[in-house]
Amino acid sequence: AAARNGVLIKGGAYLEALGSVRAVAFDKTGTLTIGQPRVQSVLPLNGRSEAELLQQAAAAERYSEHPLGEAIVAEAMERNIPLDVLSVEQSQSHTGAGIAALVADRPVQVGTRQFVLNGRASPVIEEQLANLERQGQTAVLVSIDGKVEGIIGMADELRPEAKNAVTAIHKAGVEQTVMLTGDRELVARMIAAEVGIDEVRAELLPDQKVEAVVGLLDAHGSVAMVGDGINDAPALARATVGIAMGAAGTDTALETADVALMGNDLTRASWAIHLSRKTKRIITENITIALGIKAAVLLLAVAGLATLWQAIFADVGASLIVILNGLRLLRQQDEHA
Repeated sequence: AAARNGVLIKGGAYLEALGSVRAVAFDKTGTLTIGQPRVQSVLPLNGRSEAELLQQAAAAERYSEHPLGEAIVAEAMERNIPLDVLSVEQSQSHTGAGIAALVADRPVQVGTRQFVLNGRASPVIEEQLANLERQGQTAVLVSIDGKVEGIIGMADELRPEAKNAVTAIHKAGVEQTVMLTGDRELVARMIAAEVGIDEVRAELLPDQKVEAVVGLLDAHGSVAMVGDGINDAPALARATVGIAMGAAGTDTALETADVALMGNDLTRASWAIHLSRKTKRIITENITIALGIKAAVLLLAVAGLATLWQAIFADVGASLIVILNGLRLLRQQDEHA
């Protein structure tokens, strides 16, 4: 049933564990959103032009696999800004923070406020950052020669099924949904409110996502984590059940996760939880049916009333009944889909 509906479950233990999940944690970028952010605003400072700011940032991000870095490079290419004319050396990616490189022998940093400014920003920059966040944009700072030279604002589109998926997860009996993201809190809260997520934990590094999952495990006992990126892999591994977005997910996330949603349809996560709980109910029914039939025939045998055909029915007949009862999952899950 899972394979028919685009859900890869890597073993019976994970199918069973899904049914006991009481909290679900979501990554934001690439999970609740499509994962293809686009540049919305380019705000140069200190007399620089938009083209110059984008050229420096895109050169540093040229080989980045992060969605925000790819968006900056795509915007520069769309504006026909040449990148090959700038040499790039000593490029270092800082997970969950940004990238640093020597661009044309000048140190360039592109990333979060904490990474570029160590958390300290001037009133002018603070005002611009707050304005971008109020518009739902993720702000990336660009530093050249140790001085902030501009801000690039980006926005990602919500998955069209995200709201329905979160609603279905709540209806499946999950007590709490949480967003775990490295993005700024204001942006994260806007998205969480739009899709109906209960709690937001923002500005998290990968190890802090793991700590958040551990906290949810302590509070709820059983937690599923849904993510797609390399940054999510440690949290996916620590959760009771890790769920990866299949087509959009990185190889690391897919390898680490226990369940993969092959069609990138987030509603399959709630569907998988429903499948697990229905499976557990049918297993309970099957055990009850099998033991009930055998107990009845055993009592008849003790009383001297059992026949050979009744004994065969208690064995082969009970097996056929539980198989047929289990096959109801195919029909019912297709209907649920």
